[in-house]
Amino acid sequence: MLAAGPPRAAAWVANLWHAPWRLEIASIADAARQLRAIQRNWALYAHGHHRRAALIAERLPKVSAKPLAFGAPAPAAPLGSWTLLDAGTLLASARCSSPFPNGEVRFVEDRAAPPSRAYLKLWELFTLLGEKPRPGELCLDLGSSPGGWSWVLQRLGARVISVDKAPLDPRVAALPGIEHRRQSAFALEPTSLAGIDWLFSDVVCYPRRLFALVERWLAAGTCRRFVCTIKFQGPTDHETTRRFAAIPGSRLLHLHHNKHELTWIRLS
Repeated sequence: MLAAGPPRAAAWVANLWHAPWRLEIASIADAARQLRAIQRNWALYAHGHHRRAALIAERLPKVSAKPLAFGAPAPAAPLGSWTLLDAGTLLASARCSSPFPNGEVRFVEDRAAPPSRAYLKLWELFTLLGEKPRPGELCLDLGSSPGGWSWVLQRLGARVISVDKAPLDPRVAALPGIEHRRQSAFALEPTSLAGIDWLFSDVVCYPRRLFALVERWLAAGTCRRFVCTIKFQGPTDHETTRRFAAIPGSRLLHLHHNKHELTWIRLS
């Protein structure tokens, strides 16, 4: 999608091209020459004319697409994106919102320790933010079973209060620094806990119910930072999404590892 004017908030966009422009190209070699004259690193978004686009990409410097080890920083070098609109017209942007090709963040996965692949959402978020819980900070993990997010937070050295009516994976429950409370996340009274540095929620519920939970915690003022997955069970609830976005200091992201859901964060 192309839109005129300044960049706008677009939560569902994997990669926002900030200043795209059209380049008229005479040949495959000419296309590669024009892109290289702008900057070194480019990622192809394969939209059409796939064979011609692939031949252009072969003439550009290779961009590493190796899976990232968690804890390594996101790439810092500028990465532009380009595609072919037709055989003689190239659309390109040197500045994009994601430092990863087409917004696709891939990791060297741990296929043994975590109880589910949900941990990848937190790995991705912390990598993009360049910020994560510090050792000793207190994290509340709501709707935590089977424990993928609690596992990540514990590995970072945080103390974790893990809340779910369902049990944690035994391997996660046995980790030091994790306190598991067998109760509903919605029954937990915010004023009963003080000094929560981070509230995390991957609860499976309708967006309106999650919003009501977040409102209670914001009103209580007992937590500084929030990371919540807004899960859409059926049609997308755009009205509630806008209410989340209107909370001061908020951001909405669709992570590469999200499904039909958005990640809401508030760090201030």
